[in-house]
Amino acid sequence: MAYLSVVIPVYNEEHCLGELYRRLTESLAAIARDYEIVLVDDGSRDRSWEMITGLAQKDDRVKALQFSRNFGQHYCITAGLDACDGDWVVIMDADLQDRPEEIAKLHARAQEGYDIVHARRVHRRHPLPEKVAAKLFYWFFNYMTGMHHDGQVGTFRMLSRRVVENFRMMREQMRYLGGMLEWMGFPTSKVDVQHDARKAGSSAYSFRRRWRLAQGAIIAYSDRPLQLTVQLGFLIALLALLYGVYVLARVLFFGAGVEGWPSLIVSIFFLGGIVIATLGIVGIYLERTFAETKRRPLYIIKERVNLNKDNNPRRHGEHRAQNES
Repeated sequence: MAYLSVVIPVYNEEHCLGELYRRLTESLAAIARDYEIVLVDDGSRDRSWEMITGLAQKDDRVKALQFSRNFGQHYCITAGLDACDGDWVVIMDADLQDRPEEIAKLHARAQEGYDIVHARRVHRRHPLPEKVAAKLFYWFFNYMTGMHHDGQVGTFRMLSRRVVENFRMMREQMRYLGGMLEWMGFPTSKVDVQHDARKAGSSAYSFRRRWRLAQGAIIAYSDRPLQLTVQLGFLIALLALLYGVYVLARVLFFGAGVEGWPSLIVSIFFLGGIVIATLGIVGIYLERTFAETKRRPLYIIKERVNLNKDNNPRRHGEHRAQNES
């Protein structure tokens, strides 16, 4: 049982891993001698797994998991939390935008009685399009879910052991770490940290991926799309009633003829679009329900290094590939 665990999802980060390991070991040694680093490779296409296994062979405090394919960042985090043993667990990215030297701040704040400590990036070192995409994502997510997720908070955070144990019990297919932690309701705080530019490469989170994540998270954590659809239906019915009263009044009191062909066609197409959109929203909810009923594993492990039976993620619902060594 380690005192401190660091869980890091990795996807095509071969140019960062060496420096990440060096800075992590220096920073963690100043906090506690008993620590572990859990690296989860999300089906990288470069030499990331080769470098990870090299680090694990050199230092048994480095634990490694390799997915059979690319499952996504939040599934990597889930696998890392399933496997880690620390009393306190840090989650961070591998691209060195999250500075290992800031872990000490998170740890100090956690000792004040908080189970969750978020790292708030005061000056985000992202390109402008990425900043705009992130702002749109968090605004839309907060509006649609009713949550209050801070857009300055990313992956970087520290969790207590009891948060990790409760997180492990949440096995729904749709994984969104921020929403799941907020739902738990444990004492939470934030610490301002320095945010660096990427050491190499570019972010895998395009606007399209952020939109897909937002859509999935909204469906998983909110019924507001259904509520808005119902409200829109009532609004259209009210407008149609008022327009009907207006047309009837013109005929009865002013003798005006009923001119309806263009307005009828427009109304049919408009209402048809609303009906199709409504069916689509309901269909998405049904699809999510169907995905949950299949009870597939959240991720599949192809290979693991320095992980024994005591911290085997399989007890938490993952599945191993048949050809795992």
